[in-house]
Amino acid sequence: MTKYMPYSFDGLAPISRRSVSALAVWGVASMLAPAIARAAPLRAARNVVLVHGLFADGSSWSDVIPLLQAAHLNVVSVQNPLTTLADAVAETRTVLARQDGPTVLVGHSFSGMIVSEAGVDPVVSALVYVSARAPDAGEDYAALAKRFPAPPASAGIVFDGDEGRLSEDAFLRDFASDLPTTRARALYAVQQPFHKALLTGRTTQAAWRSKPSFYAVSTEDRTIDPDLERYMAKRMRARTIEIKAGHLSLISHPREIADLIMEACGQQ
Repeated sequence: MTKYMPYSFDGLAPISRRSVSALAVWGVASMLAPAIARAAPLRAARNVVLVHGLFADGSSWSDVIPLLQAAHLNVVSVQNPLTTLADAVAETRTVLARQDGPTVLVGHSFSGMIVSEAGVDPVVSALVYVSARAPDAGEDYAALAKRFPAPPASAGIVFDGDEGRLSEDAFLRDFASDLPTTRARALYAVQQPFHKALLTGRTTQAAWRSKPSFYAVSTEDRTIDPDLERYMAKRMRARTIEIKAGHLSLISHPREIADLIMEACGQQ
């Protein structure tokens, strides 16, 4: 079930009681922050670039891609190297450089940071965040996240030297929480480990301050706290939908995610 929020780019999202005190602190801080520029008018786009996050690879968009292609959109899924933020942004910029005309840039989970950084490219017409991080320029995302309850998945990260990954239990229970077990186990089998250095990167740009932005909140998310997602969506004044889904809404609810992306392309 998808819940369309009763607001557009400058509206307010509902906030649960457990985050009221944290948001009160940020309310004061936001008065001191730079004002968000009015987003440029939405441009029609025929290109979509998708970026995956941690514990996944580019195939995580496989359920969304055919729906976008059926709408006559040119779609490319970036293979995020998961080494450093700079490497991931560079790979995304390489893909953006191949696009001919306005392009909607879409990020899931960690790759919201990549979207925020690379999205300032003039070819990018709009941004779509799917249960994604959306830091401000130079912001410490880890410090921001600590103001909300720790999501269960964070306790399931294990390291082998420099590489991190989710344990099988955490992957099935928290990351792929609303997927059939057989599908979740197949995704676990292709999980890509990330390098510790990736988590130390900070964005230097916040493309959502000047580009039309869209956000899909997963209300049952166990990897990023849903109220943190709502806070970030509200802060960027995003066109926001809420989906009763776990972290992998792009797999469990591909139609809703595809529809939001098409809206960002100016098709709806």
